[in-house]
Parts: sequence; structure tokens; C-alpha cells
Amino acid sequence: MRSFLFAVFYWVISIIFGISLAILGLFRLSKLARGLTVLYARLMRLNMNLVAGIKFEYRGQERLPKGPYIIAAKHQSWGDGFGAMGFFGDVAFVTGDHLERFPLLRGVLKSLGAIVVDNCGGHKMRNRLTEAFDVAATEGRNVLIYPEGHLVKIGHRIKYKSGVYHLQQACGWPVVPVATNLGLFWAQESFDKEGGTAIDEILDPIPAGLSKEEFMSRLETALNEGSKRLCEEGQAKHPYLTQANVKWPDEINKVM
Repeated sequence: MRSFLFAVFYWVISIIFGISLAILGLFRLSKLARGLTVLYARLMRLNMNLVAGIKFEYRGQERLPKGPYIIAAKHQSWGDGFGAMGFFGDVAFVTGDHLERFPLLRGVLKSLGAIVVDNCGGHKMRNRLTEAFDVAATEGRNVLIYPEGHLVKIGHRIKYKSGVYHLQQACGWPVVPVATNLGLFWAQESFDKEGGTAIDEILDPIPAGLSKEEFMSRLETALNEGSKRLCEEGQAKHPYLTQANVKWPDEINKVM
């Protein structure tokens, strides 16, 4: 019943905010659109808490850098974005340029100050990234990216995309890994939700200036080890969960 009620509130809230953002995108009301997006994320977190029974705990806040930074987060659940934006506030999120093919979405992305990347890269894209980070820094906004590129099941792993490394090359900001165990309670895009306390942990920032190999190794190891540890903690604390017995392979920490 909780999952059904959550879905009802989810779609009602999403439709209302989706139409509102589309209208604001037409008029390029960026500041208002971004504020509305943060409100949407926080309402969804409230929905997760009060209806689905999923609470959030953030650890490691003392590790956050003083200046601007890139948030590189583990991606286990559709709810990850609500948790991140609800906590970090007005962030510039990274998305692919395929969404710009839709005229309405192009205006929405521009209003939200999204950083749109082209998988083909090139000199033009590098200049575009530099400009996007300059704007984000001027507005006092940090950047959010999910380096796996896809939702990943608990105990599974895929090869990380190197886009986050190139983003850091474009701006020189530290990258802050954020591990999570939210997938225990809301797995990927599953309809079913299970109550409990989801933990997101801010890990030690990775400075600019590393080689691509060293950077990717540090990022993958931090996110895989951190998320494995949090999931095992959540499984022990909530033995009733459907995924309470999912095991993590020993090679989870090896770079692919």
C-alpha cells in the first residue's frame, strides 16, 4: 500500500512541476525554474519519508571543500537525484546532448542551467564546458554527475565513464565522491519501496592534476568500497529487506 500511495503522490507532484517547468522554460525564467526544481526534489524526499518510509542520513559533511566542487555520486536508485538535490540544493547537473533534440526540453535544460555534454567531445565541446563551469561558479552552484551513467543493481558493477575526469580537466575543481545504499530501499526504477534509513556518505575529495588512470582508480575504488560498506551496514540493520542477503563480489573494488 505504501508503494502505491507513493506512486500516486509521485505522479501528481511530477505532472504539476513538469508543466510548470516547461512554462518557465519557454520564458527562460532560470532562477525561478531552478528554485522550483529544488522544491520538487525536497517534496519528493518528503514523499519518500512520510509515505514510503525511507529516511535519509548524510555523513561526512565535514569533508566538503570550501570552494566549488563536482559531486560524483553512486547511482543505485531513481531516488538518488531527489536525495542529492534535496541535500545540496541548486546544483548544475550533467546530462547528454540527446535531450536537446527536443525543443521544449532544450529550453527547460537551459533554464535549469544544466551542463550538456556531447559524447563526441572535440574543441567546441571543451569550450562549451569551460563556459558552463564559469557560469556555475559565478552563480555559486556545484555540479552533479553520475559517473556510471546508468542505474546499477546492489552488488553489481559496470565500467565507469571517464566524462567526470574530462569535466574536472575543464574546470580544475575537486571531485567529491558520494557513496550510497539507497538501492536497498528503492532499487533502480522499481515500483516497490521498503522502509528504512538510507545513508549517503560524502567521501574524501579527489584533487585536480591526477592522471586519468589514477583519477578513475581512486574514484571507482572510493564509490565501490564506500557503497559496499554502507549496503552491508544497511543489510545488517534492516534484515527484513528483500535485498538483505545480496552478496558483493570480492572484485567489486577492481578498476575495469
